[in-house]
Amino acid sequence: MEIIVLIKQVPETSNVKMDDKTGTMVREGVESIINPLDLYAIETGLQLREKWGGLVTVISMGPPNAEKAIKEAMAMGCDKGILLTGKEFAGSDTWATSYALSRAVMKIGKFDLILCGERATDGDTGQVGPGVASFLDVPLVTYVSAIDSIGDMTIVVERLVEGGYEKVRMEIPALLTVVKEISFPRLPTLRGKQKAKKTVVPNWGADDAGIETDKTGLNGSPTRVVKIETPKITRGGKVVFARDEESASRAVEELVQFLAARELI
Repeated sequence: MEIIVLIKQVPETSNVKMDDKTGTMVREGVESIINPLDLYAIETGLQLREKWGGLVTVISMGPPNAEKAIKEAMAMGCDKGILLTGKEFAGSDTWATSYALSRAVMKIGKFDLILCGERATDGDTGQVGPGVASFLDVPLVTYVSAIDSIGDMTIVVERLVEGGYEKVRMEIPALLTVVKEISFPRLPTLRGKQKAKKTVVPNWGADDAGIETDKTGLNGSPTRVVKIETPKITRGGKVVFARDEESASRAVEELVQFLAARELI
């Protein structure tokens, strides 16, 4: 099987910063990792290759240091990696990102499955996978929790829905977004790390992938962040310490007065 896994490099959750002027995420100087939910897509691709043979190719779009994420995926066992990078991609929203990734997939050519994580932890939209499927005009199933069977031209998957699970039979090539239930990601191996370190990851710009620059980047993104605000705590509280019998009595009295003032007792 020819499998393509779309991954994203994201900042550590605690280090997310936003540019108030552009409304885009500040990535420079911030420690980044593979989007944790993409690890399940990588593992699914590797398991399918082990069963059916073929190749697993990872594609990511981001700054030059996103090559680190691709090499980590290769250390886990992926065969090839491609990085879409260049100033023309900076500030891309989910639509522009989906468009650019779809063009990279089209340049690669033949594929059987495209796998994506459920969503990225930095944006939480879950829109890029479905967007890529739309641009490529291939069948899509989201929230896939298991792959039941694969035939010559079809695949049967189980997807997570609000009321439980449902089974879907679909034609391939297709795109799946997967949830955590589908697998347990393996760790990179020493041999995999050595191989990844020696590998030169192709860097594609817009011209390399046949991407129209007016459809990507900040200028090609239909979404605009108008304003960014930091949530403010509007409620206050009072802590009353009860370290002995006397202070406990005062604490109870204050609590009774508090509840009575609000007509709760």
